[in-house]
Amino acid sequence: MTAHALPSPSAPGLVLADAWASTRARSAALVVGGTAVTALMAQLTVLVPGSPVPITGLTLALVVVAASLGPVRGLASMGLYLAAGLVGLPFFADGGSGFAVAFGATGGYLLALLPAAWLIGLAAQHGADRRVGPALVLFLAAQGLVFAIGVPWLAAVTGMNASQALAAGLYPFVLGGVVKSVVAALAVPAVWRLVARGDAGR
Repeated sequence: MTAHALPSPSAPGLVLADAWASTRARSAALVVGGTAVTALMAQLTVLVPGSPVPITGLTLALVVVAASLGPVRGLASMGLYLAAGLVGLPFFADGGSGFAVAFGATGGYLLALLPAAWLIGLAAQHGADRRVGPALVLFLAAQGLVFAIGVPWLAAVTGMNASQALAAGLYPFVLGGVVKSVVAALAVPAVWRLVARGDAGR
């Protein structure tokens, strides 16, 4: 596939990035671009009183990047994001970096990016991101996976009991997670429609 042969939404096994990733160099550029977007969105930070976990744009970046890039490139992009933060680049929330952040109270949320990206990408390959309804279900499920890993990790690292961990690591983020899922579920299918129109005009 070339940059001039955009995929149709009806074409099986494709994700949005396949419209442009016609070479390995372009695929690599998309992976790096996804990492950059994720790092930028992680800096949109709102501190939550009484919780070591901030509200960020990280999971919005996760669902959009992973759905757009697919399982392999999406996983690579999130892996590069984590690796860059581990070696000291200020990519984590509020400019954080290093092993203390990656394996601290919020480490579970960060590590959850990897399986979430893979699963979102697989679902996108099967067309789950091309219509608003299925996309919303997918992105909500991805948010749930991040919490399913992040909250127990938070409890284990901080010594919180279950109710404390839920109060600090889940409840304040539910509304934001829903909003981010809705935004992504509107945006990604809209891009697919634009791609389809461009393809139809060729």
